[in-house]
Amino acid sequence: MMQHILNSISLSAPKTLQTLVENRTAYTLAHCELNVFETYASSYQVPLTFNDFVVTSMLRGKKVMHLFDKQGFDYLPGQTVIVPADVTMKIDFPEASDTNPAQCIALAIDQQQINQTLGYLNEFFPKEDANSKWILNYDEYHFYNNEEIAQLINKIIKVCAEPSREKDVLADLTLKELLIRIMQSQNLKLVNDDFATLNQNPLAYVIGYIKANLNEKISIDSLSNKACMSKATFYRLFKRELGISPNEYILAAKMDKAKELLAKPENKIASISYELGFTDANYFIRAFKKIVGVTPGAFQIRVAHKLAY
Repeated sequence: MMQHILNSISLSAPKTLQTLVENRTAYTLAHCELNVFETYASSYQVPLTFNDFVVTSMLRGKKVMHLFDKQGFDYLPGQTVIVPADVTMKIDFPEASDTNPAQCIALAIDQQQINQTLGYLNEFFPKEDANSKWILNYDEYHFYNNEEIAQLINKIIKVCAEPSREKDVLADLTLKELLIRIMQSQNLKLVNDDFATLNQNPLAYVIGYIKANLNEKISIDSLSNKACMSKATFYRLFKRELGISPNEYILAAKMDKAKELLAKPENKIASISYELGFTDANYFIRAFKKIVGVTPGAFQIRVAHKLAY
């Protein structure tokens, strides 16, 4: 799916910099602290630890992040990483310079705020599987921003930096929604990958069915029947736990498959459209551009160009 870049934040004036590596500007509220970090010199294995759970997002430049004693990974704009309290990140800045700085935000969230959000969800919106709870999954700590997550992080940045007297209340409401959206995104990744428990998890079973039948016109009625739920209950559960509607998921899954097919230059766009169950190739082209960001033809040319090199 398409990754969403956060709004830019102005860099600090050179004369205000305290250091060229992870120069920090902080905005402290009642239940969170927004930190903006800037790095202007290449450096390696820079340690960073917070006492609270942290949502970090890249704004510009590149980092290589080392977490949980796992292999380092490239960390770029459009991506977010969540880190538990008291866990040390070790960060490389291989490309940072005064003309190409790295900039990211780190949003530290009070544990009480997290506990309240989880408690509310588990009490009033329990998961379909009685053995499952709403939790932050630290196995899924690195992900692309979807539209909702990017919008919420942008909103929190704006709220934290403004002088409004109501900003603590506005930030608390936005933090709750951000935590929910992150968990929904994690849930979606889990059911996408969870083929071992298809029979136990009705949503995973439905996701498996959708992926196996992308060439068909799939109705919500048929999916709700397979999940053994009423149409209204199925739609509400799908949207609540995964953050998108069944129709949005079906369309996104078709576009993911379309990208695989477009990677083969011999495949024609009209044929791919037909193979994925679209009766109108023009609708397929519009839908692909909306979700992927470019037309199928431009995507196919771009892939072919990469393969040529």
